Amino acid sequence: MNQKKAVIFDLDQTLLDRTTSLIKFLTWQVNFFQLVPADDREKFIQRFLELDDNGKVWKDRVYENLIHEFSIQHHSKEILLASYINDFNKFSCCFEHVENIILQLKQQGYLIGLISNGRTPFQEHNFYALGLTEFFSSIIVSEAVGLRKPDPAIFLLSCQQLGVHPKDCTFVGDNELADIRGAKAVGMKTIFFHPNPAISSAIADANFHHYEKLMTILGNI
Repeated sequence: MNQKKAVIFDLDQTLLDRTTSLIKFLTWQVNFFQLVPADDREKFIQRFLELDDNGKVWKDRVYENLIHEFSIQHHSKEILLASYINDFNKFSCCFEHVENIILQLKQQGYLIGLISNGRTPFQEHNFYALGLTEFFSSIIVSEAVGLRKPDPAIFLLSCQQLGVHPKDCTFVGDNELADIRGAKAVGMKTIFFHPNPAISSAIADANFHHYEKLMTILGNI
C-alpha cells in the first residue's frame, strides 16, 4: 500500500456491542444493589433500554425515572450513576469478529482511528476495556476535544492526527447523520454498520451486518 489509507470507526454500536454490554452491566447492577424484586428484573432492564434511547439520554435522567417508576427507596440516582460510570466498562464487549478485523487492517498497513461522540473519560474506559487500543493511531472522544460528529472539524482532526487526507479515509459507523453524512461532508468514503440485516443506509458507499464481510467491502469501494 503506497498511499497511506485509514479506516476510522465509531465506538457505540459499531465496535462496541453497546446493547449486549448494557444488558450484562444492568443484570449485574440490579443484582448487586438488589434494586427490584426478582420478578421485576427483566422489566427494569427493558425499561432502562427504552429510557436510554440508544445512549441519547444521559443516565441521571434514566435513573431518576426508574427510581420513581419502580419505587426504589434504598439507593439514590447519584449512587447508581456513579456505578454506571465506574462499572460499565467491566462489561464492555465487541461485536463478533471485530478483533480479527482490526488485526487484519493493521497487518495490511491501514492506519486505524476512532471518533466517538460521548463523555470523557467514560468512553475511553469503555474503549480501553475492549483491548484494541494498541492498534489505533488516533482516539478522539467528542467531549475531550469540544467537537461532536457530524461537525466536519472532528473528522478533519482525526485525519490530521493520522496524517492522511479525507479522500484516503473510510469511516465506519451506525448513525446515518453523525457518522455517514458527517464523514461524507469532508470527502471520506463511508460504510454503514448495523447488526440487523433489515437496516441499511441508502447514502453510505456500502453496508454490512457482519464484521467478516468488512475486508471484502473495503477492497471494493
